[in-house]
Amino acid sequence: MGDGGPRPGGHTGAVTETLCPCTSGLTYDECCGPLHRQDRTAGTAEQLMRSRFSAFAVGDAAHLLRTWHASTRPAVLDLDPDVRWYRLDVLATSGGGVFDTDGTVEFEAFHRGPAGPGSMRELSRFARGPEGWQYVDGDARQD
Repeated sequence: MGDGGPRPGGHTGAVTETLCPCTSGLTYDECCGPLHRQDRTAGTAEQLMRSRFSAFAVGDAAHLLRTWHASTRPAVLDLDPDVRWYRLDVLATSGGGVFDTDGTVEFEAFHRGPAGPGSMRELSRFARGPEGWQYVDGDARQD
């Protein structure tokens, strides 16, 4: 899997042997990679949120759209190639467990881009339906 060739969503396999961008401490192949490849689904809202952060980090817009609730999903998602997402801090979770149908995850995501370093803090809402956990919306604050 780490051959560096193209993967679904346009990212390369080079990230598979490195630590997962979501900062779980696991490798990408042990953590968010299987969710991006659709080999498995997220068991909790936090797992889905971590996989979505990693999708921003590796440029996998297809995963972001696929895991976005139909009621709030944009038709198109263009990721900024000049912004590098490099750290995720999960601050709090409520609900979102294996037996829940909704939940929230509060996090801060750190990035660097042409304007310099920055972060975004968000309280995200998730819902679980027949397709599994999906991102609904969030209240965000940019720093």
